[in-house]
This record gives sequence, structure tokens and C-alpha cells, in this order.
Amino acid sequence: MNDTLERRSFLKSTALAAASAAVVRKAKGEASVPTVPDGLKWDKAPCRFCGTGCHVKVGVQEGKVVAIAGHPEAEVNKGLLCVKGYHVGGILYGKDRLKHPMLRRNGVMERISWDEAIDVAARKIMEAPEAFGFYGSGQWTIPEGYAAQKFMRAGLSNNHIEPNARLCMASAVTGFVSTYGVDEPAGCYDDLDECDVLIMWGNNMAEMHPVLFSRVIDRRTRGEKVTIIDCGTRRTRTTEFADHYMEFRPQSDLAIANCIAQQLIAREKWDKDFVEKHCAFRADENEAEPTLMGVAISFDDFKKRIAKYTPEHVSEVSGLSVEELVQLADLFADPKLKITSTWCMGMNQHTRGTAINRLVHGIHLLSGHFGTPGNAPTSLTGQPSACGTAREVGTLCHALPGGRLIAKDEHRAQCEEHWKVEAGRINPKPGYHTALLWEKFCTPTDQGGDIRSMLVQVTNPGQSLPNLVKLFENKKGLEDKFLMVSDCYPTPTTELADLILPAAMWVEKNGVYGNSERRTQQWFKMVEPPGEAREDVWMTIAIARRMYELGFPGMRDASGNFLFQFKDDSGNEIPAWEYERFHEINVDRSLYEDYRPLSHMKHKHVAPYDVLVKHTGLRWPVVKQDDGSYRETRFRFSEFDDPFVKKGNEFEFYHSTSGDGRAQIWFCPFERHPEEPTDEYPYWFCTGRVLEHWHTASMTMRVPQLRGAMPNAYVEIHPDDALEAGIGNGDEVEVSTRRGSLKLTAWINGRGSPPRGSLFVPFFDEKRLANLLTLDALCPISKEPDYKKCAARIRKV
Repeated sequence: MNDTLERRSFLKSTALAAASAAVVRKAKGEASVPTVPDGLKWDKAPCRFCGTGCHVKVGVQEGKVVAIAGHPEAEVNKGLLCVKGYHVGGILYGKDRLKHPMLRRNGVMERISWDEAIDVAARKIMEAPEAFGFYGSGQWTIPEGYAAQKFMRAGLSNNHIEPNARLCMASAVTGFVSTYGVDEPAGCYDDLDECDVLIMWGNNMAEMHPVLFSRVIDRRTRGEKVTIIDCGTRRTRTTEFADHYMEFRPQSDLAIANCIAQQLIAREKWDKDFVEKHCAFRADENEAEPTLMGVAISFDDFKKRIAKYTPEHVSEVSGLSVEELVQLADLFADPKLKITSTWCMGMNQHTRGTAINRLVHGIHLLSGHFGTPGNAPTSLTGQPSACGTAREVGTLCHALPGGRLIAKDEHRAQCEEHWKVEAGRINPKPGYHTALLWEKFCTPTDQGGDIRSMLVQVTNPGQSLPNLVKLFENKKGLEDKFLMVSDCYPTPTTELADLILPAAMWVEKNGVYGNSERRTQQWFKMVEPPGEAREDVWMTIAIARRMYELGFPGMRDASGNFLFQFKDDSGNEIPAWEYERFHEINVDRSLYEDYRPLSHMKHKHVAPYDVLVKHTGLRWPVVKQDDGSYRETRFRFSEFDDPFVKKGNEFEFYHSTSGDGRAQIWFCPFERHPEEPTDEYPYWFCTGRVLEHWHTASMTMRVPQLRGAMPNAYVEIHPDDALEAGIGNGDEVEVSTRRGSLKLTAWINGRGSPPRGSLFVPFFDEKRLANLLTLDALCPISKEPDYKKCAARIRKV
């Protein structure tokens, strides 16, 4: 613990020195930053990696990022960064940056001009606009995602737009929406500073969200008592800090959550006052065909359905002891405790991901551990703007900005009016979700593959999609399929690309992100991108403009004007599609301010752009006060902090699906996984991340320190299983599933430790693609794949 304190002290002094360079901005987007004595110019930016949203101070010298420090004024990280954050500047300077547009001709990639690249992209889309797919991610900035959204919905009348957040956060979205009527968490990171108990549901916070975990661990160094419970299927570094490790069988988290609810009711320890005033009960009308909204049920019906999930029964299902299950129930039954639950991919990447999200929300509501500091169920995101761009802007195939839905007539009409296009321009039929989009793209056209062209920005589906042969590699040899990829580095995705567009990244462009706690964060461009690399948002606008010039009617509004108009302070139109003119105005500010009014319908009021410039982020809803200042909201639905709760209500779920201001407590049954171990495939197989690398590591593997610390993927196996299979530490082994095989190095008693009958492989290594093995079974509601569970076997090579 002394090392932690010394580290924090050192970081604090370093960051404070950096902060002496006060940030002065103009709304236009030009920075005026004083030079500090060491010759560096410092500025603010959110970290490029996970959804935590740490803010950094970026030191620039002679046009290059040369220093990074934790931002001392940032509430998220308070000057602290993780190992990836300290090296975030290095991601800009890999030797193999993509610097020029390239087109595949006769099987060979050839360098072309940007004019030709934009023309090729525009004409390819125009060949069959209804058969085009736009695939981005939670790494899109808010302006980038909004431009893509407008391009697709208003320009092409096409809803085949998806972010890779479908692969990681869709179950959290459907869980929030079906419980509270609106997406995003009610609590915030402040709960980590206040809770008495932290329960992690299958998330390795010590490695995946280490800065957040440090907020809890640091409390212990101050003498505070925080009970940490790690509920998981594999021992991790988080387990080392936990007071209790509760190892359950894969998929049985559903039964465990139901058991807690059963115990609360059986003991009459639920919060009767809170539930009576603020909650209702719900279930699927047909459990075999679950839906997003379900049907109302009575408390008595809920009680009957939950009754069989006794500690004795659930112990048999889950592998937890009766004592452990009773212990969990005891915690929720104690109204004096403040309990925070967190989760990430363990709950979301799940064939019943929506269900387990609902159940964890439900036990917090049922017990009354909700809506006060330290009492919250909170989903943690894996990408820097999965919340801000994928969810708030609505870049999912069924969504529109601000919580609107494609299926609702009034929501489409609102966006059509805002975008000044004629009524009916937005297609009322939702597009294909991620797995289906890629399946259609990788299926021959004459066999039903009706997606013919695809544009990918800020993501690497050739490595991150599940069941890669089916959903990506089958594109090989399909002559009538055209893949356009915007990226910074060569990746498994660019290997199959027909057109490659070199992209600017992070502080080589302006940006706005939205993190896990509803915090919107803005930054300005600080350095030039290499070669001819350009901003993704410019690419989208330039393609739209070329289509306009070629006579495509959708790129005109109802008055015949170009769909993307940008004007300077004098009202003169700036041709931002011409790259030489693109930086004359702050296009990011214009797009963001165009999006901002759309955030008001579901009280997702994001802060004005010029207000964000002065902060390291503000948590929405951000509401203007009588004195003209803007106030952020920490705790939603709670009268003491949420300005939209009516006075005297104490709590109010004002977007309730039942229309009466109530949150829904769901019953969802436990059901087994569709691919459990068998004699032929006797192991559970699980994938995940590592501390040193972020997602597919296309950025972090370019940082020598991070690559050196974790150069290759591996497979974790229990020592007893290894002994039985004749496998030793460091041996080469072959791991196989029904979808493929992969050669890896065995790691026994390493960083993580799976239980007997279980294997773990990280997915960061592009030379050892873990997702060749993973299952593409989906949650029936969220359509999110289950990367955490399938059947496998292992043998020594």
C-alpha cells in the first residue's frame, strides 16, 4: 500500500507542474496555450482507451506528443493513469502508420489520391445504396458518429449502421431501457467512494478498469472499510484484493441473482416502502420468446416465480455454497449498508445478457440499495465513447439520436424535421444488427447476402467479431463485395479491404467522447497526422458531398441544399468537404451543437460545446441555472440531485416503461447455455482482455513498452487439467472448438487462474485470433454475442 501512496504522490506533483500551463480556448477550435519553462505546450484530452474516461495532460513539443501526465483536476482519475494511459501518446508513432489511400487493383493494393478514393467510395455506395453498411464503434467521437448517423438515416434512407458496441454494451442498453425506460446508469463513479460493499459481477476491474479500482483500494489506505466481493468464473488480479471470491459455474449468475431476490422476499427483508412507491413487477409473457418490454405481473406472481431459487437449489446449479448465497442475501437485506454492483463483459456478452442485467438492477431495487450515494447498479463500458456515441447518439441499427427509435413514427418525424429533410426520408424498418450485417456481407449475393459494400471506421472487425470465419473471413473470394476500411494501422480487417483510407487519430483531430458515468469530454487537435491521414468525420462529409455532386438525391435536404452545411460566424458557407477548407471552422462544434437539442427528449441534456471546453467533462443531464451557469447531475432519478424529478417524489423514473414513474423489477428464469461442455469438447472456453493491451491491440502493440510487457496471447489452464493432459508451463498446445483451432502457449498459475474444466485466452493478439473459436450465439433481445462461454478441447502439440 505504501507503493500506491508514493506513486500517487509522485503523479500528483508531476501533474500539478503540467497544470501550470492554463488552457485558453477559442470557440473556433484554435488553442492558445502558454508555453511552460520546459518548452512543452500542455493541453487536455480524455484517454484514447477504455470507457473509464480518464483525463490526461498532453505535452507537445515541435509538433509531436512527447509527454503524458494524469490530469490533476479530472474528477475521474484525479491525476492517476494506468499503464496504458501513461503510454497513450505512443500510439501515434508506430512505424507502420497508414499514410496514403490505397485501392486494390488486380489483387494488389495501389496508392491513389484522396480525390480518387472519395470518388470510388461514393460511386460504390451509389451502385446499391440500400445494400451498403456503415460499421463504426464506441471509438467514434460524438461528431463522427452523428455525421455517420445523418449520412445513413437522412442521406441514404438506410438503417444498416452499427457500432461494435453491439458486441459489448447492447445487453446493458436493453437492461437499462427495460428497467428504467431510458439507457445509461443512474449512479456514477462517486459511488465507488461511498459504498460499504463493492460487488463485481464477472468483471476484472483491477486490470480492465484499474483507475476506478484504485479509488476503492485507496480508501483502504485511509483506514476505511470496504468489503470487496468478486463473483466470477476465474481467479484474476481483482480476486487478490477481494475479501470474498465466489466462483460460480458459467451462466449460473442468473440463478444467483434470483436467489438473492428469493431470500429477500422469504425473509421479508425487501424495502417495502421503496418498492410500493417506486417499482412494478414484470416478466416475459412467453419465456421461450423473451421481448424487450414483457408484461406486467403482480408481486404475488413474482414471489411464486422466484420461490424455487432457494440457496439449496441454486447451490446445486451454481457451485456456490449455501453459506455464500446466504451471505450475499444478508448484505442486500441490511438497509444500513451501501452496496454498489459493477459489471462489464461477463454479464453483457451472455446469451441471456439482457436478463442478467435486469436481475442485478432488480435486486438493487427490491432491496432499496438504489439512488443514494454508494447504492447503485452500474455497467462499465470498454470503449471511450460507447455511451456517448453508440448509445446517446444512437448509432445502432434500430436507434436515432437521444434515445429515439426507428420504429416510432414521431421519433422519425422529429429527426426529419431537425435535419430539414422531407417527411418519410428515414426508413421505418430497422437495419441489420452487427452479427447479421456481417453475415449478410460475407454471404454470396445469390444466396441472400444482400449487403454488398461496407465502410468500417475506428474498429477492427476482422479480429473482434465472433466466429470469424463465418462473419468475416468468408468475404474472401466474393468479387461483388467491396470493403472500405478507415484505419491508422494495418490490421486483420485491412487485409481483406478493397479500399484503405488512412485515418487521423486521437489528438490529431478534434473530438468529444462520452464515458461510462454519463460524462461528456471534449478536446482539440494538437498535432498533425502523418502523411495524408485525415479525420474520419471529414471522410464521411466528403463522400456525402461527392454523392451530391454525382446527383444522388438523398444528399440534399428538402430545400435542395447539401445535407451537411457549415457556416462561419458571418453566416458564410464553408466547403468543409474540401480538405484545404475543412479546418477554417470547428466542424466538431457545429455537428455537436446540431446533435445537442436531440439529447433533450429523454433528459440526456449534454452540455454546450463551449462549456465543455472549460472542463474535463460534465455528467449529463447538464442543466442551465438561473445565474447562467451549467450544473451537472451525478445521481439520476433522485430528487436530491436530479432536476427532472418532481419535488416531493423523492425518486421518479420519469421515462418508465409502464408510464407511471416506476422502475421495473423483472423475473427472468435461469436457463442453461446452448453450448455446454461435452465428452468431445470437455472444457468451458472464455475470452477477455489483459492489462497491457486494449481490445485488438492495433494501437497498444505499436507501443514498445506495452508490446514488450505482453507480446503474445496464451491459454490459461488449471494445473490439474494440465497434468492430466500432459501439458507443462510454456508448452505449445492446440485449443479447438466446433468452429476452429488455434495454437497457443500454455500458462499455468499465471496472472489468472481458471477453475478445473475451464480455459481462458485473451483476444488482443492478431497472430493468434481467439475469435476463430468463439460462438456467435446471441442474447435474443440485445443481439449481443456470448464471447465468454462455449465448449472446447485442448491437446499438447
